[in-house]
Amino acid sequence: MIATPPASLRRSGVSQVALGVLVAAALVALFGGLLSPHDPNAFSGIVGMQNMPPSWAHPFGTDGLSRDVLSRVIAGARISLGVGSVAVVITVLVGTTWGALAGSSDAWLDDLLMRVVDAMLVIPRVLLLLVLASAGPMSPWKLSVALGLTAWPPMSRVVRAQVRAIRQRDWVLAARALGASRTRLLVRHILPGVMPHIAVAATLSFAAVIPLEAGLSFLGLGVRPPTASWGNIMRDGADRMLDTWWMLLFPALAIMATVAAFNAVGERWRAAVDPQQVVR
Repeated sequence: MIATPPASLRRSGVSQVALGVLVAAALVALFGGLLSPHDPNAFSGIVGMQNMPPSWAHPFGTDGLSRDVLSRVIAGARISLGVGSVAVVITVLVGTTWGALAGSSDAWLDDLLMRVVDAMLVIPRVLLLLVLASAGPMSPWKLSVALGLTAWPPMSRVVRAQVRAIRQRDWVLAARALGASRTRLLVRHILPGVMPHIAVAATLSFAAVIPLEAGLSFLGLGVRPPTASWGNIMRDGADRMLDTWWMLLFPALAIMATVAAFNAVGERWRAAVDPQQVVR
C-alpha cells in the first residue's frame, strides 16, 4: 500500500526539518508584528546608527536609514510569503480549471486548449514578468496576479495528464455507464484523485515564486520601498555589499531556507504520490 503524503513526510527527517522551517516562516509572516523588536520603518537614530553591523541591540544590523534589518526581514516575510500565497492560489485555480477542461473534453477542444498552453510556454516566464513589471508600478497585489498568471501553464499540463489517466479507471467508466454527466464525473470522481498531484505542483510552484518575487523586487520592479520584502532589503545593501554584508546575507538566507524547504516537502510528497519518482 502506498503511503499517503503526510505519512511519508513524517517518516523523513529532512522533510520534518523542512516542515518545521515552513511552519516557522508562516508564523513569522502571520505574527511578525508581535515578533519584531522594532518598527521596520522607524529610524533608530539618524546620527551614528546607519549601516551598523550586527549587535545585541540589532542582531541583523541596521541599514542606511538606521532601520533595524531583523525587523525588516520579519516584515518582509509577510510580503514575500503573502505575494507567493496569492500567486500560487491563482496558479492552482487557473491551471486546474484549464487542465481539467482540456483533459475531459473532446479531442479537438483538448488540442486547441493545449496549443494555447504551448504558445504561452514558448515565452520565457522571466521575460514576460520583466515586461509586465516595467509597464508601471507593481503593488504587492499586482505582483501576485502577474506571478500567478504566468505560472499556470505547467500546472494545467499536470492536471490534464492526470484527468486523462483517471477518466479511464473502472469506477469512472461505471459512473459514466450509469448516466453521470460529464460535470459530475469530473467533480465527484476525477478531481479528487487529481488533488494530490495538484498539491505537489502547488508546493513546487511556491518554491519558484519566492525567488522570482525577490528578483523583481531586487531590480526595483517588484515591491517598492518603504514596504519591506526580502528582495528589496537585499537591494538596499547591494551598493555596499562588502561593507554592509548583513543586508544581503540575512534576507538571502531567509529566501534560501524557505525555497529549500518547499522543494524538500514537494519532492518527498511527489515521491509518495508517484512511487516511480526517485528521491535522492
